[in-house]
Amino acid sequence: MPFSNLQASERKVTSQNGEDGVIEAIFARIGTTNRYFVEFGVGDATECNGAYLLEQCWTGLMMDGGHDSRNPRATIRREFIVAENINALFAKYGVPREFDLLSIDIDGNDFWVWREIAARPRVVVIEYNSNVPADVIAAIAYEPLFISDGSDYFGASLLALVELGRQKGYTLVYCERAGVNAFFVADEALPRGFQPQSIEKLYRPPNYNYMGSRSRPDQTRTMIDPFNDFNQWLVRIDV
Repeated sequence: MPFSNLQASERKVTSQNGEDGVIEAIFARIGTTNRYFVEFGVGDATECNGAYLLEQCWTGLMMDGGHDSRNPRATIRREFIVAENINALFAKYGVPREFDLLSIDIDGNDFWVWREIAARPRVVVIEYNSNVPADVIAAIAYEPLFISDGSDYFGASLLALVELGRQKGYTLVYCERAGVNAFFVADEALPRGFQPQSIEKLYRPPNYNYMGSRSRPDQTRTMIDPFNDFNQWLVRIDV
């Protein structure tokens, strides 16, 4: 199986956990095209997935709502990203319709923003909420100005992202050992004969900092089924 040993590929160069090695291994298997990436939620661009790609002469767009770059290779576009503006931002910065890698890490509306993206990256790296069991579809209710408070009310469950990926034509190929990031590959980019593993096999529970830690429970808010609780898609804003 082409992606059967990605755990052994986990390696941190500039990423938060082992994403650098996994991304490298995935593209070693499927090849690259334009070596272009988009990453948002990059902090100051010193600990993110795109920083290592820039070292390898990739080009791309980095965005963050609250940080300036401390990485001499990186330019950060100061943008607060919501579902309403993501496609306009891609157009503003000349993102190609098809490109190699999209990395989403905004600690909140990740599901809703990916849902809206019209471009076609070949690989998507997105944070999932591993505090939610693998058999539960759940996401936070959409709030454009949502900011994480460090509790377990953030993002979306792995199963919710797998279903969204299926609707958009992506297949889950790996979840890292830290229980933070999920890796999806566009169906047309999968190697011939690829057989996906079950979500039960790929899901990783919370193992933050590789120490088994998890987010503290939020006792006041409940996540929703983003595919059925349509009344929870709150009033959209103009940005």
